[in-house]
Amino acid sequence: MPGAVAGNVMPAWPAAAEAPGQNRRLPDFLQSVNLKYVKLGYHYLITHLLTLLVLPLMVVILVEASRTDPQDLRKLWNHLQFNLVSILVCSAVLVFGITVYIMTRPRAVYLVDYACYRPPDRLQVRYSQFMEHSRLCGNFNESALEFQRKILERSGLGEETYVPDAMHYLPPRPSMAAARDEAEQVMFGCLDKLFQNTGVKPKDVGILVVNCSLFNPTPSLSAMIVNRYKLRGNILSFNLGGMGCSAGVISVDLARDLLQVHRNTYAVVVSTENITQNWYFGNRKSMLIPNCLFRVGGAAILLSNRSADRHRAKYRLVHVVRTHSGADDKAFRCVYQEQDDDGKVGVSLSKDLMAIAGGALKTNITTLGPLVLPISEQLLFFASLVAKKLFNSKVKPYIPDFKLAFEHFCIHAGGRAVIDELEKNLQLQPIHVEASRMTLHRFGNTSSSSIWYELAYIEAKGRMRKSNRVWQIAFGSGFKCNSAVWQALRKVKPSQGGPWLDCIDRYPVQIIDGIPAFQHQQ
Repeated sequence: MPGAVAGNVMPAWPAAAEAPGQNRRLPDFLQSVNLKYVKLGYHYLITHLLTLLVLPLMVVILVEASRTDPQDLRKLWNHLQFNLVSILVCSAVLVFGITVYIMTRPRAVYLVDYACYRPPDRLQVRYSQFMEHSRLCGNFNESALEFQRKILERSGLGEETYVPDAMHYLPPRPSMAAARDEAEQVMFGCLDKLFQNTGVKPKDVGILVVNCSLFNPTPSLSAMIVNRYKLRGNILSFNLGGMGCSAGVISVDLARDLLQVHRNTYAVVVSTENITQNWYFGNRKSMLIPNCLFRVGGAAILLSNRSADRHRAKYRLVHVVRTHSGADDKAFRCVYQEQDDDGKVGVSLSKDLMAIAGGALKTNITTLGPLVLPISEQLLFFASLVAKKLFNSKVKPYIPDFKLAFEHFCIHAGGRAVIDELEKNLQLQPIHVEASRMTLHRFGNTSSSSIWYELAYIEAKGRMRKSNRVWQIAFGSGFKCNSAVWQALRKVKPSQGGPWLDCIDRYPVQIIDGIPAFQHQQ
């Protein structure tokens, strides 16, 4: 359900000739002028207000300086010579202040490059294959099978998503060994590509953060990476578990904080999810949805605080805003891993999920808005709140136009409903959610790594320009809504071996009610 709001259509002007006896009146500008352009003009005026005020002041100063007599300059120089001590003290204080500022200001964090895992084609699963396997494995009744069919058809997923090796067998073979194999294939696959593309040696990495919500073996996933790449003994390694689909942004935030303390360091973030041991083989409908949506995927991100890396980095990290609504019982339980009545383990999704996600998003953007929105939008938002409080409680609050703050949006591809709601509530246009919809279609819900497949899509389309700002939005169990804001340091080209390399020309595809257009024709 597209939520984009079309621009107002400019009506025809009144006829040039009017019947005799009629009064000539000016046209109704509220109806004839496209308000979008009025708003853009207001935005430009407020954004450049300081410049417009300072320029006349600078002109006056320059004019007055040009009228200064050379004798006045000589008197000023003599005055400074007799107050040498004061000048030295002021200079020392100024130098000290500048030094303290430079030493204590936050260090810039650069995204040097990232790599997304592209599973082999043999792991692809078509709709018909998915349903046939579900039927033949013998774990689902007819009601559960029909429910999965409806969810799958309306999900927005395409015919080329991937499930792990263990799910391709009949019967499926979920085991600890198979889960480890899946984790190694994904993590090592994207890390090999990352180190190859950047030329960074594994021994140069000082910080490692791995997030995987549902698979946390011993030794940990981060230890598996340390062992595989023989990372150095004093590496700071962290393994985040149970934090849901928004854990990728949490991992970036943790890496950023560590990079503020440790100088000239590389940090690697690995975001993935493991499906092998978390496939649900019961008949409770609220626990069947993840089977239909979640697919194999992962991403590895290389961050740096080294100033020498700025020239080759793709992005600079601008903001991270995290929101946690776990204090509310409904929010805490809306995504919940549990056993059904037959003792089968799965992740249950509450019917209140979308409402809770909307509340978390509202809290998150309330914090993020003042950091990123132009002053014009902030003034309009504040004015609407004052009007609502003082004059009329029925006045609708003004929804800030985040399209003025960001050129690109990477909305977590959690499902079609999530993307639809954000498109509608943030008043985005179809092109702003294209990366999310196409990622969901091509790769499915890859959990915390989905926002990186979306960023790779934007790059593969050649849309990322220098100074463009990207908003990554992710939701996760707990319940959490997290945002990361990046700014492109140059015109960004797709990395070698990107996930969209051989299929970007086929996208975008048209999605109708969650079903790809080509399926309607079949």
